Amino acid sequence: MTQIAFTKYEGAGNDFILIDNREGIFTPDPSIIARLCDRHFGIGADGLMTLSSCDTADCTMHYYNADGSEGEMCGNGARCFTLFAHHLGVCSDVCHFEATDGPHTAHLLQADTRSGQIELGMINVSEIRTGEGWWFLNTGVPHYVEFVKDVTTVDVLSRGAAIRYDSSRFPQGTNVNFVQLLDSGILRMRTYERGVENETLACGTGATAAALITNYAHQHEVNKFRIEVSGGELTVKFTHPQKTQIYTEIRLTGPARRVYTGVIDLDNL
Repeated sequence: MTQIAFTKYEGAGNDFILIDNREGIFTPDPSIIARLCDRHFGIGADGLMTLSSCDTADCTMHYYNADGSEGEMCGNGARCFTLFAHHLGVCSDVCHFEATDGPHTAHLLQADTRSGQIELGMINVSEIRTGEGWWFLNTGVPHYVEFVKDVTTVDVLSRGAAIRYDSSRFPQGTNVNFVQLLDSGILRMRTYERGVENETLACGTGATAAALITNYAHQHEVNKFRIEVSGGELTVKFTHPQKTQIYTEIRLTGPARRVYTGVIDLDNL
């Protein structure tokens, strides 16, 4: 019998399975990951992450989508990962970790044995594509951004899937964000996530994309945004020389919470 301990975390409604893999006990097989993330036959999650040792940082984050495919980055997931590393004693108030898209630094602004408020450093952005009524950029993973009058009326599942699989514009696929401007520095967003292949309650890299594009296209003087998502609220701030596509010192801030711990019986999947 193969049993592996796990912890379930959520960040603004994005939920994840976290596994301490410093001893290499878990083999990330795509079919097993998909089964574990299945909400009917497994634990249920938007993704799975493993924490492993690293020579150049406190630890390494490996992120896997709910369909079992390996992902590059997940903003809400990385905040949950940071709190998980903190709970394991791997890092203290500052966590340095490696991810597929490069090194990241996260600050635990507040943390206890169950939850925390995490500020995550994101990768720089230096290129934005635009088309008729849409924008596209990479904030660790590819994101499509479209502004709408009312996000509550958007058929996120069908419209999101159509755009996500539009191979003529996005050969590698894309996450899809529908964004409503509420006020200066205040947005409301809904997201169809690639790899989950459904709408999720929040998306950290998507919130980052929404903030950057709102600054680029509409609110040029604003460099800090509050983004309302179905699962809560996120904050994004950044540095940006005007009339450029360069965004640096990008910080994504939001909650993370440990939900429960358990044991996976891999022979029973």
